[in-house]
Amino acid sequence: MAWVQLVIGGIFIIIGLLTLAVAVFGVFRFHYVLNRMHSSAMGDSLGILFIIFGLMILSGFNLGTLKLALIIVFFWLAGPVSSHMIGQMEILTNEKLHEECEVEEDGSI
Repeated sequence: MAWVQLVIGGIFIIIGLLTLAVAVFGVFRFHYVLNRMHSSAMGDSLGILFIIFGLMILSGFNLGTLKLALIIVFFWLAGPVSSHMIGQMEILTNEKLHEECEVEEDGSI
């Protein structure tokens, strides 16, 4: 049973690492800051989910598993909010934004 737990947990961790690697590739591939931010935010959320879920499987059912689940909840609540705030800051401060994308009069994209 321990081998099955190790293999399944390892698979989830590897999937998470591959997801984060694709997100890093997206950050370097895209040229515009909002595209880079979207790539990093989505990759972080999914990669962290897979890695921490793999760690939960490896640790078994105990108090540490609950702590890891709380870490997932925190990242899933804090990540989109911080990404949204950074995106709004870019919209409000970039004077050449109309060259990169279509912007409404109220400042929304």
